[in-house]
Amino acid sequence: MSKSVILLGIESSCDDTAAAILKDGKLLANIVANQDIHKQYGGVVPELASRAHQQNIIPVVHQAILKAGINKEDINAIAFTRGPGLMGSLLVGTSFAKAFAMGLNIPLIEVNHMQAHILAHFITSPDLPKGEERQPEFPFLCLTVSGGHTQIVLVKDHFDMTVLGETIDDAAGEAFDKAAKIMNLPYPGGPLIDKYAALGNPLTFKFTKPQLPELNFSFSGLKTGFMNFINKETSKNPNFVTENLNDICASIQHTIIEILMDKLKKAALQTGIQHIAIAGGVSANSGLRKELLKNEELLGWKVFIPAFQYCTDNAAMIAMTGYLKFLKKDFTTQATTPSARYSIA
Repeated sequence: MSKSVILLGIESSCDDTAAAILKDGKLLANIVANQDIHKQYGGVVPELASRAHQQNIIPVVHQAILKAGINKEDINAIAFTRGPGLMGSLLVGTSFAKAFAMGLNIPLIEVNHMQAHILAHFITSPDLPKGEERQPEFPFLCLTVSGGHTQIVLVKDHFDMTVLGETIDDAAGEAFDKAAKIMNLPYPGGPLIDKYAALGNPLTFKFTKPQLPELNFSFSGLKTGFMNFINKETSKNPNFVTENLNDICASIQHTIIEILMDKLKKAALQTGIQHIAIAGGVSANSGLRKELLKNEELLGWKVFIPAFQYCTDNAAMIAMTGYLKFLKKDFTTQATTPSARYSIA
């Protein structure tokens, strides 16, 4: 009888410190510590983020081990986020993982954060509601959308991925947060826009969509256009945002989703692939989820949407990716260093 594989995953790419335990590919624990300190600054402050990671990482790992009902000596390997992300944050997670692996004399596995978002679709857990445990079949297209990245990825296998298109400037998540900041909504603004958008009319206000060739994205022009629109309207009526908040949120969210969906439809048409997945923090957006499910009926797609807890940064996706790499004996060494820019390929 083969021995079970127990793996610890560490995620520290931005402002969430997370640890997860997997046993034979099944999730036993997934703990996340958020950093509320950034709310007062309207965005993530890298130096504060790295300090908070140093404070949080040991308690978070301890809680994950306790919840999983194991001892640290039972762990067979440790997977960690090598990048992309904030260098200071990555350093904390990388240093902890290297020290932990050295202390227990177990293998070390480096993980690409964006690759892990895609492989979150393969997490199996007893906590997943029925219908959310489906896994996409290869090949599939994945729209990966977060605060720092927007990509359409052709996924041929767990570790055979090709970026078909990506943002040439700002990411979709950044556009949501910037629009919220322009309206003086607290950080993080993306979820608030989603909340108010549900109460508004998405066709009330029109915003210009960028016309980019192929499958690439751009959101900088939309951000500038939205800022100019709000400035113009508030100069005429200082209460414009307050009086029209729901409709403004619905309209900007509608525009961002349209930009994303136009490119995704184009990619599906070009490749002939009908299995479509989403990943990353923005995949938690209810408007985007509804639009994808609508196109599942209209275009005959088979859509895969991750559970909410696996959309935002989490260690379960790091552990899952690490487990798949463990099976391939794809280990790294103590000489490894974090990489703020780390290609998915």
